[in-house]
Amino acid sequence: MKQIKGPGIFLAQFAADESPFNSLNDICQWASSLGFKAVQIPTWDERIFDLQKAASSQTYCADIEATVAKYGMVISELSTHLQGQLVAVHPAYDEMFDGFAPDEVKNNPSARQQWAVQQMLWAAKASANLGLTAHASFSGALLWHTMYPWPQRPAGLVERGFEELASRWLPILDAFDEAGVDLCYELHPGEDLHDGASFELFLAAVNHHPRANILYDPSHFILQQLDYLAFIDLYHHRIKAFHVKDAEFRPSGRAGVYGGYQSWLDRPGRFRSLGDGQIDFKGIFSKLTQYGFDGWAVMEWECCIKHPEDGAAEGAKFIAEHLIRPTDKAFDDFAGGGADDDLNRRILGL
Repeated sequence: MKQIKGPGIFLAQFAADESPFNSLNDICQWASSLGFKAVQIPTWDERIFDLQKAASSQTYCADIEATVAKYGMVISELSTHLQGQLVAVHPAYDEMFDGFAPDEVKNNPSARQQWAVQQMLWAAKASANLGLTAHASFSGALLWHTMYPWPQRPAGLVERGFEELASRWLPILDAFDEAGVDLCYELHPGEDLHDGASFELFLAAVNHHPRANILYDPSHFILQQLDYLAFIDLYHHRIKAFHVKDAEFRPSGRAGVYGGYQSWLDRPGRFRSLGDGQIDFKGIFSKLTQYGFDGWAVMEWECCIKHPEDGAAEGAKFIAEHLIRPTDKAFDDFAGGGADDDLNRRILGL
């Protein structure tokens, strides 16, 4: 069996204007001091990373790798969650998602979508230039406003929606294939790819493209009341990236899965720092190890209660304690014997 690597940390929620969170050098020094061994880098924050330059300059990529390596770490993956979201946006969400785009393409959905596609193509090249094998992103959504089937969805609407989503992503998936990098969609409410069933619809629409894979994050599954351990049994061959994020679901007489328009603090389903929620990470690490996942276990912090710096310090230790060194022998090897066909035939009465 292969071994999961870790701990890693997703830098998106920590990047800020103040030191040590406003430069790659300083944030890597901080992350390393907590015990992290890898960083997952957001590609939309130029305080930390220049995606276009990374796609075109091997020298720039070497400098980035050297900065990370200076603190005993590596890059686990690049992330284009914000750009991937903009590959497919329903018009109802145009104004809200314009906040993810640069000023020059705001209020212009067509230009914004073209910008997002270019970002994804650069991400494929940048990942290859950095020697990475997986990339983290979102799928975007054309159908999310029809998630609950009332009013009734017209016949063929879902199929047409996934056909369009596939047409937008296929050229990007081909670019990632050419780069030798798996494109890992984080299955997330708000995206058309948010659970196993929707991922299967997408897979069928992209002809089971070998680069269409999954970033596994159990926090989004417990909030949907999906069996996140059985999910690994079903889709382990497509899981190529892993966010370690805790969550809890505590329904009440007032609200359930849909949350009642409440704040994150008051929703029944909410994200928590590692170890403070309900997710069975021992089960998750066991199953992923069983199936040979050897990617990075990357902490994503989004707790609505605990301070992020405390969550990060505790998270590095939490992941390290959950890593499993696979066994190289069976527990009952001591009682075994060599292969003896005559003996086996006698035992079988042959």
